[in-house]
Amino acid sequence: PRDLDAALVDAFQSRKAIDYLVGFNLSPLLWRKIAPRLSAGRVQSPALRMLVEREEEIEKFEPREYWTVTAQLRHRDQEFPARLHALDGVRLKKFDLADEAAAHAARDRVRAAALKVRGVERKERIRRPAPPFTTSTLQQEASRKLHFSARKTMQIAQQLYEGVDLGSGEAAGLITYMRTDSVTLSAGALENLREAIAGKYGAKMLPDAAVRYKTKTRNAQEAHEAIRPTDAARAPDSLRGVLAGDQHRLYDLVWKRAMACQMIPAVLDQVTATIGDADGGVELRATGSHVRVPGFMTVYIEDEEKSRGDERFLPDMRAGDAPALDAAEAQQHFTEPPPRYTEASLVKTLEEYGIGRPSTYASILSTLVARDYAELESRAFHPTMLGRAVSTFLSAHFTQYVDYEFTANMEGSLDAVAQGRQQWVPLVDGFWKPFAQRLQEKSETISRQDAQMMRELGADPKTGKTVSVRVGRYGPFVQLGAGEDEEKPKFASLHKDQDFARVTLEDALKLLQLPRALGTGDDGETIEVNRGRFGPYVRYGPRKYVSLADGEDPLMVTLERAQELIAEHKEREANRIIQDYSDAGIQVLNGRYGPYVTDGEKNARVPKEREPAELTLKECRELLEKAPARKRKKRAPAKKKRAPAKKKRAPAKKKRAARAT
Repeated sequence: PRDLDAALVDAFQSRKAIDYLVGFNLSPLLWRKIAPRLSAGRVQSPALRMLVEREEEIEKFEPREYWTVTAQLRHRDQEFPARLHALDGVRLKKFDLADEAAAHAARDRVRAAALKVRGVERKERIRRPAPPFTTSTLQQEASRKLHFSARKTMQIAQQLYEGVDLGSGEAAGLITYMRTDSVTLSAGALENLREAIAGKYGAKMLPDAAVRYKTKTRNAQEAHEAIRPTDAARAPDSLRGVLAGDQHRLYDLVWKRAMACQMIPAVLDQVTATIGDADGGVELRATGSHVRVPGFMTVYIEDEEKSRGDERFLPDMRAGDAPALDAAEAQQHFTEPPPRYTEASLVKTLEEYGIGRPSTYASILSTLVARDYAELESRAFHPTMLGRAVSTFLSAHFTQYVDYEFTANMEGSLDAVAQGRQQWVPLVDGFWKPFAQRLQEKSETISRQDAQMMRELGADPKTGKTVSVRVGRYGPFVQLGAGEDEEKPKFASLHKDQDFARVTLEDALKLLQLPRALGTGDDGETIEVNRGRFGPYVRYGPRKYVSLADGEDPLMVTLERAQELIAEHKEREANRIIQDYSDAGIQVLNGRYGPYVTDGEKNARVPKEREPAELTLKECRELLEKAPARKRKKRAPAKKKRAPAKKKRAPAKKKRAARAT
């Protein structure tokens, strides 16, 4: 036991206060200006900005063509590849072979050259193990190797930390605390790991002294040691019948990483052979490497995909040897845009910037998806139009507060409070006053129209009015005309498969053709086709709807097709009614789960032994009397209670603001 650390308490207070002041004031502004149920946060908003900026980079990216020439050589009955490295003594850069003609000319020179080995260089390369896991590196590796989300990783790690029953009747914690930014290990942990390594792999796999790692993460607090097994002697194989599948996989990852970090480095032999013609016109390079001493790689390899390419043996060659040329080919390539963020790469980037804390990463990533700011497709984040609208709004009007350096510096200031080097009240006060002023200013000066994302597509050829695509509170839509026009603008929502950034004027004009009036039916009802939130549909009469089949385009539907659908719908409706006691307000209907009796207020199942068509009015009433009443949500009273309270809120706000500042 020890006394409370007042500086740490102050740091907690200031962190919570600033997070609340940002979230509880900025989020309502988003509700008013963009859409309901949105949120903004001190760390969440910079993370969203990263996703949006990466997506914009991908959209602006223009691929560039380049070529490479590879020769297939053979020496002492062993084949190996070599790549064209230089021409006429000048090393080839990436875009020197920029087109097919240049690449084929270089390929033909390789084919015609009398190739000999000019020299062979041998190097010994040392590969050292990665440090033990922190929260972020555990999330990254679990994402890459196990395909776990950050939230799933933390949930399973929590279970391993809390412990499982190993047969003694008491839960034994299997890993240390999983929310940490430190790579240091305690003296007892180092001794435990070294004993386990010597016992399982032999003393030859141990370095002379324990390996100690230093934390390099910006703004690291290092309140806990790295994530490791509580007892390294408890190998994953011994827990197969005890742990569930995903628990065992994560424990196996933690155990192997911790064991590997205290083992000897791996030693790789790397060979580079330079091959060319006598006058130096053509120069090829062949590389090979193999693992001479596996060391820690016996247990764990951080990047297995890269390591698979390490094992490439070259034949034993000396200067002057003449390998045979089996083939030479030119390959076309195109540069690729930067990859979208995965959970692993986003966590890594946030950590590099010093944004957020280990315990917050999982909730940040979950919130981005839960708020519909981004979608996870093939484990990569794709920002939605709503996410882009929110990020654009915050970047334009609250630039400082979504800036990466500002957020990272704020983390540094909060750490200074924790270390007793800064007072928390002046820190929060210095943040709140300009932030509150900016909120007030933007709340008054920005209209909903200004907050919308908007792209002008051109003019409507019929009316001459401007056609634009926008993002509103219910998603992206196209608009014909402007709000200030005498005639009210016309709107149409985008399809689910249409991209805001790629919608053309032609696409927009097609959408604006809806709803389409098709004519009148046999009963004189008006028939029209439209697209709604649940897909395209035909409407007939005052409030009758029937959905179009999958793949049917509402712009191509004819009156005859609509009448077919209406006839089928009317037939289904007619077959739905088994008995109709309309005078008593009671019907016997066919439902999804079988026949039932209803009076509009209560529903009663028809007993299996009774024929629904033979039920009398008296029997229907008896069944309804026994049926339970429908449960209804009581919304009206809540609204009545809230109305008077609105007038008395102003003083409360002043008190709250005084307490916050």
